[in-house]
Amino acid sequence: MPAPQKKVVFCIAGVFCFACALGIAAAIGTQLWIRGKILCKTGALLVNATGQELDKFIGDIQYGLFYGERVRQCGLGGRPFRFSFFPDLFKIIPASIHVSVILFCLVLLVFALIGTGFFMYNAFGKPYETLHGPLGLYLWSFISFSCGCLVMILFSSEVKIHHLSEKIANYKEGGFIFKTHSEQFANSFWIIFVCSLVHFLNILLIRLAGFAFPFSKSKDLETANGAVDLMY
Repeated sequence: MPAPQKKVVFCIAGVFCFACALGIAAAIGTQLWIRGKILCKTGALLVNATGQELDKFIGDIQYGLFYGERVRQCGLGGRPFRFSFFPDLFKIIPASIHVSVILFCLVLLVFALIGTGFFMYNAFGKPYETLHGPLGLYLWSFISFSCGCLVMILFSSEVKIHHLSEKIANYKEGGFIFKTHSEQFANSFWIIFVCSLVHFLNILLIRLAGFAFPFSKSKDLETANGAVDLMY
């Protein structure tokens, strides 16, 4: 690929990385990772509620990585509550998973910014054939893509396998039992998903610019050396 086209490709990838960094920063700070409905099971059973009567016992919940809010509905009107994961809920949630999600989000943010700098450096500077050059671009993009996938996997397991919404809803509720009626991933989760796809797309853009995947050259050399050995 001619040099001007390589600059354009690297500039596009750099802009993508910077947009991802902004999106990740916004996603980390918002409470739009999960939206759901919570059923007050105890209240519904006491009055044997069915059909539309159940609506009086279904409240809303939404939360992110650090804080959230819910509306408690137990038949007497909604009562809004705000909660924080640190330190309020730290003892009842799967803390190791939750902290890992936050750490991988931060790593993803850092490497998105690193990727932005190195793509622009390769577009307008004179990169070396080391981490400053194509090898580094592949590495930063792959790390970012992997971190994004880990964030989604860990957070999904925390919500779906460890029933995070129910743990939050039943925090300090005494004799009342709350069950998840419905829940879905919200905007911030899908921002991480899109950013992961963008970093994978950047890997393809690097290849489109004419730079071979790492280690592919070494494999070709080994094949060539093997052929030479057979000739002798």
